[in-house]
Amino acid sequence: MAEREKILQSHGLRNTAFRIALLEMFLQSKSSLSVEEIKNKAGETKDKVTIYRALDAFEKCGLIHEVPDKGNHARYALCNTTCDSEGHVHNHAHLICNNCNDTFCIDQIEVPRINSAAGFKINSSQLTLEGICPDCITN
Repeated sequence: MAEREKILQSHGLRNTAFRIALLEMFLQSKSSLSVEEIKNKAGETKDKVTIYRALDAFEKCGLIHEVPDKGNHARYALCNTTCDSEGHVHNHAHLICNNCNDTFCIDQIEVPRINSAAGFKINSSQLTLEGICPDCITN
């Protein structure tokens, strides 16, 4: 069994040709992927319903997570190894590039844990940065 198939199987997912191809897209990408980018890479043979179903399954099992986007569109990135079907652990910042508009996980910058504030119950927090990604800096 190839590595991609083992990854899907370890997350409780069936090995379909599209799921293997989708996982490969995420593994090859330096940044997050939007549904439109996935559709373009998958070709016209895959409809958005199939893509959304696969993304939903990937997210539920802890393989990917949704990341912020300038236009409030859904973007997804691979999870680190601590995520699973019980929950996601994303204690890192995200950078949105002002030039290419891609979103990147910045694991080196941790989001501080905030337990409570003035009577509020905080369930999660995010740190979203805006700037220029390494590819846009060098181009």
